[in-house]
Amino acid sequence: MTHRRGPATNVLCAVAAIGVLLLAACGPAKTPTATNPASGAPSGPSQPPAAQHAPAGGAAPASVSLPPVDPASVPAVSGPLAGEAQALTGAGATFPAVLYSKWFNEYEKVTRVQVNYQAIGSGGGIKSISDQTVDFGATDGPMTDEQLKGAKGGEILHIPMALGAVAVTYNLPSLSDALKLTPETLAGIYLGEITRWNDPKLVADNPGLAQVNQNIVVVHRSDGSGTSYIFTDYLSTVSPIWKQKVGTSTSVEWPTGLGGKGNEGVAGEVKQNPYSIGYVEQIYAIQNKLGVAQIKNLAGNFVEPSVEAVTAAAADFADRVPEDLRASIVNAPGRDDYPISGFTWLLAYQNQTDRAKATALTRMLWWAVTEGQKYNADLGYAPLPPNIAERAEKKILSISVGGQRALPVQ
Repeated sequence: MTHRRGPATNVLCAVAAIGVLLLAACGPAKTPTATNPASGAPSGPSQPPAAQHAPAGGAAPASVSLPPVDPASVPAVSGPLAGEAQALTGAGATFPAVLYSKWFNEYEKVTRVQVNYQAIGSGGGIKSISDQTVDFGATDGPMTDEQLKGAKGGEILHIPMALGAVAVTYNLPSLSDALKLTPETLAGIYLGEITRWNDPKLVADNPGLAQVNQNIVVVHRSDGSGTSYIFTDYLSTVSPIWKQKVGTSTSVEWPTGLGGKGNEGVAGEVKQNPYSIGYVEQIYAIQNKLGVAQIKNLAGNFVEPSVEAVTAAAADFADRVPEDLRASIVNAPGRDDYPISGFTWLLAYQNQTDRAKATALTRMLWWAVTEGQKYNADLGYAPLPPNIAERAEKKILSISVGGQRALPVQ
């Protein structure tokens, strides 16, 4: 039986807040070593303490080269499988936590495999998988070359799961129209150079702000965050000053503002502080009924975050994604592209040591990039473009255990 991708809908809806455990995830951010594939901006995900999970394996196994296989020979994940582990543990990004909560709930119904995912931030996910304290990690900011070399279990794969938008959200009681921000004004606010809502640079695009003589309350993430990675990657791409002074990372030295823990922490700070501005994964803005700014893209159009606008951005960069699938899609050039968009990845060791866990993990990953994609759009995430999904499948098929392919094939 061949697998089929579920059709993506174009409906955005609010979903109930999820009950994932949020733990601190902070770490160094000033010594990036890798290069952003799209912008050339330096990157360096933070290194917070590992989450507490059962160990995922022992010493790094030797690298294994597997013969190619036709993805069509992989049977759809449609029920339990004898010999696979009944539980998996993962930790990391809060950006896709709403989607992962839905996925893993649905996946357990299909396979009876419980997936325990803790949304502790991308930095925590990188640390946890590197230290082998989880079966898989999750991040919205790709690991650096240095981090990949330091992983205890050998080569780590970046397997894209979805795409999403980082929404710039705000609390402006007296503004009736949607806030419009250019790359210059957004960078100016977060650099602490634009401090009042009636600044002429803001009024030029928002005449309704002329009478709003209020200080801007800036809110940012306080923990190691892939959402911050995408946001600072964008600012580094559009602002040479930001790139020089602050840079791109999951955790940076913010020039100004209050810190909020997790996407929900930032959304909460914006909601309770009039005249504030922050950035969150767009579903958190929807859930909290917050204003969402229109961002001027590279083509000169003001665009709101949406599944369609993220999909357009991904399409414009799909052919430029490198072999290892670590890629940035910020500031895409198309007229309809939302410029603060990014991938989110699950992280897994290519060479596994536990056969039961490896079978369960690869089947879950396969289901996520095939059947699981049908849930993305309704939750505010863009499904993977077909050519990226195919490349993700090849990564999953390359995962081995005991010298053999971990994913069952026909």
